Amino acid sequence: MPRLLYSFLFYLALPFLLFRLWWRGLKAPAYRKRWLERLGFNYAKAKNTKQPIWIHAVSVGETLAIVPLVKLLQARHPDIPIVMTTMTPTGAERVEVTFGEGVTHYYCPYDIPCAIQRFLTHLSPRGCVIVETELWPNLINACSKRNIPVLVANARLSERSAKGYARFGLMAEQMLQQIECIAVQNSIDGVRFLNLGVPPSSLEVTGSIKFDVKVPEGEERLAFALRELWGQSRPVLIGASTHEGEEAALLQAYQGLLTCYPELLLVVVPRHPERFDHVAELIKQQNFKLARRSLGQQPNQATQVYLGDTMGELMKLLAAADIAFIGGSLIERGGHNPLEPAVLRKPVLMGPHFYNFQLICDSLSSVGALTVISTADELAAEVKRLLNNPESMAKQGQAGYRFVQDNQGALEKLYALVDEICLRK
Repeated sequence: MPRLLYSFLFYLALPFLLFRLWWRGLKAPAYRKRWLERLGFNYAKAKNTKQPIWIHAVSVGETLAIVPLVKLLQARHPDIPIVMTTMTPTGAERVEVTFGEGVTHYYCPYDIPCAIQRFLTHLSPRGCVIVETELWPNLINACSKRNIPVLVANARLSERSAKGYARFGLMAEQMLQQIECIAVQNSIDGVRFLNLGVPPSSLEVTGSIKFDVKVPEGEERLAFALRELWGQSRPVLIGASTHEGEEAALLQAYQGLLTCYPELLLVVVPRHPERFDHVAELIKQQNFKLARRSLGQQPNQATQVYLGDTMGELMKLLAAADIAFIGGSLIERGGHNPLEPAVLRKPVLMGPHFYNFQLICDSLSSVGALTVISTADELAAEVKRLLNNPESMAKQGQAGYRFVQDNQGALEKLYALVDEICLRK
């Protein structure tokens, strides 16, 4: 009964969801493309998608996290097709850039029964892998009814999210009990799932596959070439995956640092491409000398701020920087992945709002690899401290690298679960 009410309310909300797609399309036209897929219609007939493994990754972060597993599946089971779904165009673009025609991409249908049924009829997947915690009651129920096993990979459940699921009581419990396996990142998240009604037999603690991050081959060489262009001697601060309000804080901190470090280069990489032009205007309004990567402009000695307004180049830009601030953390967005700069031996700075990576950030902080700041002034002070102490900066970067290396191994555990649950049944 609760799921029927949920479905009814979802149907009522559908016109507003479609209007939101159209509205977001004003800034990001890709939202208006292939929108019928979200209703379970108009799927292109892709080659070799008979009984695929279906992997759902909501957006860019989840897509990047699951790339190593997808590549491992392709290497060990080249005969089994893979279909990936996302909810965002940026996630779709990341699938296309990473895998080309090797993986078929669709937009995941909205969680209404008719759309889900059309999608599953078209796809007939042998198993579904959901990345992190993108859980939808009708999707999971439909898979259960069709005997399609569902594995939640790299699952995490913050205290806030656990309280949100608890509000739905019986419906959340029934949904979670229909999942074949939940592979959690750590035991703390595991306990939260158990408290919501997940059977202990359905829970596995595998660790986070984000620890299995590797620097792409040739990336550090390309980063070195960037530093040659920018100037090897000038210090570089990067603000990665920033959101509204964080660029202003970075620029404020940067302004204060110029007195001591007039050659300091600030690299800004906004999280969402639809904000690239807005951030460029913000930089110009504050009279900083700007270069934009999307226009092929390379910073010269006069450039103060370099806007990384391209997709798929964050690791390269991180590798070319000296200090990394990771966004989504000065505002209440839960933060983004701090392990990418850590594996590159960069000292990491974050704001206080990193609940999406709570255990990872707490652990990085405990080993001296991450510093939490709350204001632009604190950001400037910490950058100044690091630049004044090269040995401390190197030590902090090395601590992060060792922490990542010590916690790798989740990828093979997760692959074994996918193999057992989705491929051998």
